[in-house]
Amino acid sequence: MLLIILTLLSKLFGIHIPAVFSYVSTRMVLSALTTLIFTILLGPRFIKKLYELRVGQAVSRLEDVPALKELHEKKKETPTMGGVLILAGMLLSLLLFMDVGAWETWALAFVTVSLGIIGGIDDYLKMKKATSQGLTSRQKFLLQCGIAFAISLLMYGHIVHQDIVYFIPFYKHPLFVRGLFGACIFLLVSSFVVVGASNAVNLTDGLDGLASGLVVMVAVVFALFGFLSNNAKIASYLNIIYIEGAGEVAVYMSAAAGACLGFLWYNGHPAQVFMGDIGSLTLGGILGIAGIILRRELLFAIIGGVFVAETMSVILQVLSYRYRGKKRIFLCAPLHHHFEYLGWPETKVVLRFWIIGLLLALIGVSTLKFQ
Repeated sequence: MLLIILTLLSKLFGIHIPAVFSYVSTRMVLSALTTLIFTILLGPRFIKKLYELRVGQAVSRLEDVPALKELHEKKKETPTMGGVLILAGMLLSLLLFMDVGAWETWALAFVTVSLGIIGGIDDYLKMKKATSQGLTSRQKFLLQCGIAFAISLLMYGHIVHQDIVYFIPFYKHPLFVRGLFGACIFLLVSSFVVVGASNAVNLTDGLDGLASGLVVMVAVVFALFGFLSNNAKIASYLNIIYIEGAGEVAVYMSAAAGACLGFLWYNGHPAQVFMGDIGSLTLGGILGIAGIILRRELLFAIIGGVFVAETMSVILQVLSYRYRGKKRIFLCAPLHHHFEYLGWPETKVVLRFWIIGLLLALIGVSTLKFQ
């Protein structure tokens, strides 16, 4: 949108507009700064409004673990739905700095709005009914699957020509999947990535600043890959795929990093606001879409390794409880609550998970050369 406005000004008034504003790198910086400043400046008023609306955080999901419930009881009055602030800033950056004619822009906007609506409804029901239930797990999952499949169909027409290409981290040659089988694989894998990433970030969002800090790291890595993949010469030198339009992903990932970093100003311990499902579900889906467009679905499993570990801890815990005579593998799931149960302070759990997330992000970046 900014490019359109600047072009009109140039034509109408003969104003010389520096070409630097059209560069992907410039738009990335402006996008990150916009969302960072937006969330920090509007944070206090937004949080005050949430307190007035009594949008509190439910803790009853921990009622079967008294020790954890006692630790988190003080958070009951902390407002949630802070994800509205994050998404508003990101959509503002999308309108200002991204190419509204690019299909990547519309794909990212669609998943942001659609998953945001699901998360918003879930948060609203929790608030209205004063319960932690919200949408049922089945309702939420089916809605996520519908959105994921719809966006996968949209991307299929743009990404796929004859062959489906997947890139394996640390492996030089791409994996090709052809024909109708390849199309089915693409739709299944893409839908799985979007739904899986959405729920993974949602499960991780259980401690002050944990999910938002990790999202910053993953978004920065995807922004870097998007920037490099958007330049044919750099992509050729690094032996990575050139993707026309990857720059738009880089801009939006920069917006996500800036928004979450600004949100951390108020979400760090002790948190003044939580992002809620409207934030965590949506941010996860956005990261999943970014990985698909950049053809880096498997890379997400590395740089988002903490999200994967949190999700696997829940899956293993449920399976063990159901099929091993109610025996548990972890003291509590998701994984961050296991360490809380061991007696680790919340800040220590978050900091150490951040360190692991940073290490995994650096490993992900190293795949640019080690392949």
